[in-house]
Amino acid sequence: MEKSMNCLLRATNLTKRFSTQDPPVVDRVSFTVQHEEIFAILGPSGCGKTTTLRMIAGFERTDEGSIQLNGKTLECPYTHISPERRGVGFVFQDYALFPHLTVLENVKFGLTGISKSEREYRAQEILELIGMKAYHNRKPHELSGGQQQRVALARALAPKPSMILMDEPFSNLDAVLRQSTRNEVRRILKEAKMSAILVTHDQEEALSVADRIGVMDQGRLVQIGTPEEVYYRPKTKFVAQFLGRTNLFSAQATGLEAHSNIGSIMLDKPARGDVMISIRPEHLTLEQATPANCSGTCGVIQNREFKGHDITYLIKLDRGDCIVHTDNRMPFGVGDNVIVRPLEPAVVLDNDSTRYTPDQSIFTSSDTGKSSA
Repeated sequence: MEKSMNCLLRATNLTKRFSTQDPPVVDRVSFTVQHEEIFAILGPSGCGKTTTLRMIAGFERTDEGSIQLNGKTLECPYTHISPERRGVGFVFQDYALFPHLTVLENVKFGLTGISKSEREYRAQEILELIGMKAYHNRKPHELSGGQQQRVALARALAPKPSMILMDEPFSNLDAVLRQSTRNEVRRILKEAKMSAILVTHDQEEALSVADRIGVMDQGRLVQIGTPEEVYYRPKTKFVAQFLGRTNLFSAQATGLEAHSNIGSIMLDKPARGDVMISIRPEHLTLEQATPANCSGTCGVIQNREFKGHDITYLIKLDRGDCIVHTDNRMPFGVGDNVIVRPLEPAVVLDNDSTRYTPDQSIFTSSDTGKSSA
C-alpha cells in the first residue's frame, strides 16, 4: 500500500465480483492519488479499469475494500455515499452533452445551490479557462470532437469537485485531434490545479498525460510508477510488452552481468541463474560483424524500416529475433551481418504468470513503436 503525506484519494483493496462463479473483475486494487496529480489506470480491454473508476464515482458498489476522499470514507462494505454527494466530476467516453442546450447551458447544468448570476459567472469563467468562451452559444453538433471534449471537461470542472474522473475520454477522436486534445486537457487540469484519474488502454496517452501510471491486468494493478519508471523499469513481462516494443531474452545472470543471445549484457540489478530480461529497441545499437568481433553472437538484418528521423531494424539471431531502433545515419541494409550492442543495462523481470501477447507482429511497416490493445 502506498503512503503519502499529500494524499487526496486512497483506494484500499478494492474488490468487485459480478458473479460468484467467476474470478473478481477487480481484485484487491490499492492506490493513492495526490493533490493536483493526474493518475492513469492503463490496461487492455476487460482488465477491470473502468469498473474501478465506476466504484470511485459511486456507480458500482464494492464487495470489499474502501475508498476515502479528503479523509472521508465514500465507500466500504457498510458505507455508500451516492455519486452526486461524492464531490467528484465524471467525464464520460461519449461526453454525454445535452444536444438541445448551448455550450454555456451545458456547463451551467451541474451548478446548483447558487444564484443565477453566480452560475453565469462560474460558467463563463470555466469556458475562458478551456478556451471556449467564444463558442458559448453553439450547440454540441456545431463543435468538433475536441471542442466537445473540452466542454464535457468544463461541465465536470464547473462545480469545483475535489477530483475529475475520465473514462477513455479521447477514444472517439481521430489520431491527429487526439494528440492535441489530450495536451490541451492536461494543460486545463494543471491550470485548474485539479486532481484526476484517467482510464485508458492507450499507452502513449497514459505516458504523455499522466504524472503516475497504474498498469492493470486481469483485475489487478501489477505496477505503479511515473511514466519513466514503468516504461524503463518494467517489473514483469506483461508490463514490458504492454508499454511498447521491447526485446525479451532468456539469460544466465552472474551478479550485475548476464549472458544472452546478443552476448554479454549488464543488468539493472544483481541476479543469479536463469532470468528473463527486457531491453527496449532504442537501448540497442548495431556494429558491422567481422570474424574478430562476432564470437557466435552476430545476426542478420531481416528488415529495415526508414522513418526519416530514425530506422527500425529486425535482426535474425541464432535464437529468435531482435528489434533495434537507431538514428537515421545507420548505414546497414537487409542481409548485412551485424553485432547487436546494448547501450543501457537490461531490466531483470520478476516471475509472473501473465500471458500477454501483442495483437500484431513485432515488426510491421505501419507500426509507430507503441503496441495497442
